[in-house]
Amino acid sequence: MPAAAALQELKRAIIARHVRPENIKGWALVVTTLLPLAALWYGAVLSTGVSYWLTAGVVVLMSLFLLRVFVLMHECGHGSLFRTARINRVFGFIFGVVAGMPQYVWSRHHRHHHSTNGNWARYRGPLNIIPIEEYAAMTAPQQRRFRNTRNIWLVPFAGFIYLIFNPRFTWLKGSVSLLRHIIAGKIARPGVSAKTHALDFRTPYWSSAREYWHMFWNSVVVIALWGLMAWMVGPLLFLVCYTVSVSLAGGAGILLFTVQHNFEHSYASHEEGWDSNVAAIQGTSFLVLPRWLNWFTVNIAYHHIHHLSSRIPNYCLVACHDEHQHLFTSVTRITLAGIPRAFRCILWDTRAHRITSVAEYLQQMALPAGATAR
Repeated sequence: MPAAAALQELKRAIIARHVRPENIKGWALVVTTLLPLAALWYGAVLSTGVSYWLTAGVVVLMSLFLLRVFVLMHECGHGSLFRTARINRVFGFIFGVVAGMPQYVWSRHHRHHHSTNGNWARYRGPLNIIPIEEYAAMTAPQQRRFRNTRNIWLVPFAGFIYLIFNPRFTWLKGSVSLLRHIIAGKIARPGVSAKTHALDFRTPYWSSAREYWHMFWNSVVVIALWGLMAWMVGPLLFLVCYTVSVSLAGGAGILLFTVQHNFEHSYASHEEGWDSNVAAIQGTSFLVLPRWLNWFTVNIAYHHIHHLSSRIPNYCLVACHDEHQHLFTSVTRITLAGIPRAFRCILWDTRAHRITSVAEYLQQMALPAGATAR
């Protein structure tokens, strides 16, 4: 029986067995993440009196713990870190503040990814993958720009945009537009309340009042903490350590997420014929990482299990994989050395229903009609 078909039959039983969130384990992850991160900030201050190279090493360690923070924030969004929903919400907000991301808004967008995994007609991933036909229709400068903006060496800059700049910018831009909308509404219809005018406002940055207030409080707390930390450790040291560590962590997160779905010939279906179980097997990779890196990424490398059910806690992913290895033999394994190659897969072959690289596309174009690239 094909793995996807077998997975469909066993899925309920697997989920029932491994969806076991435990508050004690959740608290242990919180303590082993936030306390070391606080200690590293103290170490960064002390290290400047010894060597800036030592400070650089501390910043790299901080970025690893921030990556761990982001993955735990992601887990709170799925309600799988703790058994108690309220604790998941509280620490989701806290982790979101530390990472710089409005957790509630992010998690709602992330659920769209889970509900469309492998359906590239509805979700194109963080790199905004385009079909081969669209790439072919570009001019040479446009193709070069498309490739350059997806260069692996730019991921720290992408991390800066993703975690530091974009959440603050979209909140401020949306808030200014909201204020203008309310003022214009009051001028045009002074008898209507400001709240009613606000309810008429539409923006791509949030879809409900609850999302807006999560963005608001996330940014207010983040900016307040920026000021507090700058006062405590010094503005320059804070700016350098925070910007570099968060950018590295955000870049690493984008890189890991991308290659968990973008790799050579990964499943990429249209709306018609899309199968979520096939996507979990053929459109999601298993990152074979060193044990220490699995610790920092809290087992998100077992991404095929995560897409089997996002409610399986990170501390249950390995056991689930080991127990049902026979179902996952066809899942693509990617090592650290293989990540750059996978990251180059930035085109959607709509005819073959798979992701491919520009190099393979060019090779295919150079072959005689009817031939197939190997």
